[in-house]
Amino acid sequence: MKEFDRLIDIVARLRDPQDGCPWDLKQTHRSLVPNFIEELYEVIEAIQSGDDDHLCEELGDLTLHIVMQVRIARERGAFVMSEALNRICDKLVRRHPHIFGDTQAGSAADVKLNWERIKLREKAAQRKSILEGIPRSMPALIVAQRMQEKAAAANFDWPGPDNVMLKLREEIEEFEYARRHESPERVEDELGDLLFTLVNLARKLDIDAEATLKRGADKFERRFKAVEESYRARGLDMADHSLEQLDKVWDEVKEEE
Repeated sequence: MKEFDRLIDIVARLRDPQDGCPWDLKQTHRSLVPNFIEELYEVIEAIQSGDDDHLCEELGDLTLHIVMQVRIARERGAFVMSEALNRICDKLVRRHPHIFGDTQAGSAADVKLNWERIKLREKAAQRKSILEGIPRSMPALIVAQRMQEKAAAANFDWPGPDNVMLKLREEIEEFEYARRHESPERVEDELGDLLFTLVNLARKLDIDAEATLKRGADKFERRFKAVEESYRARGLDMADHSLEQLDKVWDEVKEEE
């Protein structure tokens, strides 16, 4: 595609040792990581906002980072763009045997399970555990969900959400006991188990835990700001009112939504 080639040529020009851009020439794989992460989150926000124009722009920005990383690798003699693209093409064919082979997959869940099992076989010589290979720099909810998906590839999984609900009730009871009778460290452990089980429930319901928590936080922010505005419009300070009074306004805001 000529547009992709144009981007590659522009990045090459920016990285020209003779008369390239001083800032671009200074960059390394590692120095670009913070901006790379920021661009990824901007893409996610654009998706969540439903703004196609914003998404188009942010995907372009993210693609720039990919091209820049490959350009730096090429300058080091590590690999070139065609190698990176061929690897992902080969991987997609290899991990979609239900499309490019004779494996049967009746649902998206089957496809996901097959992917993880094929990946496990591919990485068997490099990794001692199926849980290895999950970047721990990701948000904890994503790490938890990926761990559970990988464990499911080894058949270590609950049959369905009803089973997870039973486990959730058990974890709530254990947390309550710890909160009343045990050390702060034990309370923290039990709360961690409770959160992990909630992530499992989300996974079983085909819900992304990270995105769901973000949506919940956004909802809280929207409603809290509406409560603030309600008091501000009347010349009142929220801090001077009881929780019961604040809750009444909160319920009004919620009802209006």
